Amino acid sequence: MTVGIVVFPGSNCDRDMAWALSGILDLPCRFLWHDTTSLEDIQAVVLPGGFSYGDYLRCGALASLSPLLHAVHAFAADGGPVLGICNGFQVLTEMGLLPGALTRNQNLHFICEPCELVVSPGSCHLLKGYGEQERVQFPIAHGEGRYQCQADTLSELEQNGQLVLRYGHNPNGSILDVAGVCNRSGNVLGLMPHPERASDPLLGGIDGQRLLQALLG
Repeated sequence: MTVGIVVFPGSNCDRDMAWALSGILDLPCRFLWHDTTSLEDIQAVVLPGGFSYGDYLRCGALASLSPLLHAVHAFAADGGPVLGICNGFQVLTEMGLLPGALTRNQNLHFICEPCELVVSPGSCHLLKGYGEQERVQFPIAHGEGRYQCQADTLSELEQNGQLVLRYGHNPNGSILDVAGVCNRSGNVLGLMPHPERASDPLLGGIDGQRLLQALLG
């Protein structure tokens, strides 16, 4: 069983993710260059953080057109676990696997700091290791992490229990303090905070380990 880490031009958290998976948790993983087309022997997919294609248009817009993501669409439709972190969350919204959009932070500044999150796992498979309303610490590092969506979409997400992560203290102006969203089936999760940076004791916390372990759980 192997986790595939998609690498776009401009990705810069792919190595962090590989270290957390293989170096800390002893989970097999391999890098998948964006212009490949196969997910053979891959049991879970991670879209890591960074600045795909320099984010010169909209964050994640160009990455969403990469050849490999056609396979990711099919993989997700078949129930395969897909995790998008920071820029990866932006890509998931751009490619239509998750609703809404990530916009400029309310204060228009890049924010890099520890962040308290409140977990509401619901039917999200990747959060099954966390308790309802459990509070955890993941760091954030983004300039465009303010989650937005139409009012009817927000209402539907709430009713379906898809707003699975919220900020304890909202750092960026996201609607309803949203930090992470899952799809209706619970196998696709996008979040702005970085669980891979909360998986090494040397970095001050391991609250992200349970999420990453669930990729092959």
